Amino acid sequence: MPRRRPGALRAARGTHAGRRSPAWARELPRLDRLSPAASAEAHWTAGSRLHPLGDLLHRYRVFLRSPGSRLRLTYAVCPAPSCAIDDVAAVRDELADAYRALPPGARRALGGVLRFLDAEFHRRTVFDRDAPATDRSGSPRPWWHRRLYEEG
Repeated sequence: MPRRRPGALRAARGTHAGRRSPAWARELPRLDRLSPAASAEAHWTAGSRLHPLGDLLHRYRVFLRSPGSRLRLTYAVCPAPSCAIDDVAAVRDELADAYRALPPGARRALGGVLRFLDAEFHRRTVFDRDAPATDRSGSPRPWWHRRLYEEG
């Protein structure tokens, strides 16, 4: 009977099951409030992401630390992907994509951080009843895109 190839074994077992992050990922600095193991998994699965997870979490926290009781989102100045994260809704989109790509342990850790930040974001921003509920393809937009933006 022929033996199964390692790739076939990993595919049957799942993307992250039974795999440990490599040593280089464990030596990188910890990400915002994540355990060392979850940080290493996040660094390892980051791949070729345009924006690192630590930078995205930092931008989200900086927005939430802004003075005032009610915050308004601001549109990005330029449409380039590197400038798009000037809009905190785009930052939250990137965080959602990173969350879905993480292995279960790191996803659980990041989910706890995001729940706290999202509660603060939801509390300090105002719902925009005039914002479209769906995007151009007709799929529903996430709740963070239905918050009030600054006039301008």
